[in-house]
Amino acid sequence: MDSRKLISVVVPVYCEEAVIEQTYAELTRVLRALAAYRYELIFVNDGSSDGTAAILRRLAGTDPRAKIVFFSRNFGHQAAITAGIRRARGDAVVTIDADLQDPPSLIPRMLALWEAGNQVVFARREERQGETWFKRASAAIFYRLLNRPAGIHIPQNTGDFRLIDRRVVDELNRMGEHNRFLRGLVSWVGFRQVAIEYVRDRRQAGETKYPLRKMIRFAWDGIVSFSDKPLRAALNLGFLAIAVSFGVLAYGL
Repeated sequence: MDSRKLISVVVPVYCEEAVIEQTYAELTRVLRALAAYRYELIFVNDGSSDGTAAILRRLAGTDPRAKIVFFSRNFGHQAAITAGIRRARGDAVVTIDADLQDPPSLIPRMLALWEAGNQVVFARREERQGETWFKRASAAIFYRLLNRPAGIHIPQNTGDFRLIDRRVVDELNRMGEHNRFLRGLVSWVGFRQVAIEYVRDRRQAGETKYPLRKMIRFAWDGIVSFSDKPLRAALNLGFLAIAVSFGVLAYGL
């Protein structure tokens, strides 16, 4: 029986036929070089409407370490990562996007920090290549707006490229939230966490899956998931409306 630790790599995929084979090849190259570990690749096909599903089936047919989870429709990035984490069997789980903006070459450094006793190793972008000033500015505003009402610290310039220990995975799997904001949940559960800095590359191919509309919805999910202030604001507005209505009624009478 192989006693080496198992590393699970979870890759959410949505319409990435132009780059998914390159992503698989790069992940495989990096992971095969880690002789001290076993690994599994878990691709979650989030209802892709292009040729992504056929490519993933072919890859899984030639590599027993590649596993595919198929969604019946597009449920979203966070749902795809959640499904992959629940399927993962590893002692540590790495989540990474399929577009190669987050470099798989960072995984060995993440593992070294994990072996040093850190239970969460998150990648923080010190530079974001290929992104417009609007995207960078809106991301900065997003984190400021989120951290102020949330009551927890979610590191700025981070995404879902991270390594989490099995204990953290088990805690996340116990949570029953429907609309998940995973980077917030990982910060909330605690454990020993450390950052690793990197330069985020340009997208290798295809288009971003987070246009402005989705970013706004994502930000709203994050805020309402970790703060009761939006609910309190709605209640206060409701009470104000009732008070004004009674005032108008009294004046009319």
